[in-house]
Amino acid sequence: MLKPHDKGHDQTIVKRGGGKHKHDDHGGAWKVAFADFCLALMCLFLVLWLMAARNTESLEQILTEADGAKTDQGKGVMPQQVGGPRGSLIDRYPMPHFGTTDEPGEKKKAEGDPEPVVTSAKVKYESPNDLAALSKALTKMSSDFGLTSNLESIITPYGLRVMLHDTDRQGMFVRGSAVPTDKFRALLRKMGPLFKQMENQMLIVGHTDSLQYADTSYAAFSNWTLSSNRAMSARAQLLAGSMNPESVLQVVGMADRAPLDTKRADAGVNRRIELLILTTAQAKTIAAMFGMPDSSSPLNEDINTALPDPSLLEKLRNSLGGGATPPPPRDPRRSGHN
Repeated sequence: MLKPHDKGHDQTIVKRGGGKHKHDDHGGAWKVAFADFCLALMCLFLVLWLMAARNTESLEQILTEADGAKTDQGKGVMPQQVGGPRGSLIDRYPMPHFGTTDEPGEKKKAEGDPEPVVTSAKVKYESPNDLAALSKALTKMSSDFGLTSNLESIITPYGLRVMLHDTDRQGMFVRGSAVPTDKFRALLRKMGPLFKQMENQMLIVGHTDSLQYADTSYAAFSNWTLSSNRAMSARAQLLAGSMNPESVLQVVGMADRAPLDTKRADAGVNRRIELLILTTAQAKTIAAMFGMPDSSSPLNEDINTALPDPSLLEKLRNSLGGGATPPPPRDPRRSGHN
């Protein structure tokens, strides 16, 4: 029997949990999708940053070449891409190496190996036998770097002509630019100590093939510019290999004016750098061509190319008229007979 005060106070039981709500279908999937989106966005920014850094290195290399000239003008001047997997978003251009890392093709020195002995005695290559010995040493160097097919040397009356040219498999420079390939850069630097020991002077001549640029205006980038830039680039690598700067007498760009293969305009042998190791007599002759002559060379009897001594001229004037200036010769056309 219930007491009066217990009426209307029946016990109420509340059941919680276990129910399904409309927002329970989403769960935490949106968090996973958002994390994937952030990761993809971060990867995109990383790729863009790497591409920008690579382009910056390419521009620095172009703008800091030996002569400071821009090489990105005209069609076909941009260097071709080398290496790298197909479909890569990052261009692979060979960049110059800095620091003390070993060049490609050179054997790394092991600890305890003796240092090479470098003599201070200068060597002069004058006779054909001397030039043949120099040619043999250069051929051995090219073989060490796998460039035997890229080097040819000829003994001439004026010295040793060394031709470093392209082949179908190996080029000396990146196509369309003055950036040397790794092997060619290493070979030129290896030649530096050898040329450092010689007294002879050399000419460095750059040659291109006969393929022309689309822009043929006089101020556009041309084969003349490319050949000159490549010759200066070769000089810079030789100097980096410790060659004496005084060993270079002249740096010349000849464009496509002296091809070795006249039947093929794009023949690799036409794209080359020539090092002309001159004899002493030939070096003096070339230097005299561009300097003031120190002696006269008779053209005919009583005729020479030297200017007369100023003191002798003054003495001649005094003997002719006591120092007075002689009157100019009369023009026969003004004699009154016209």
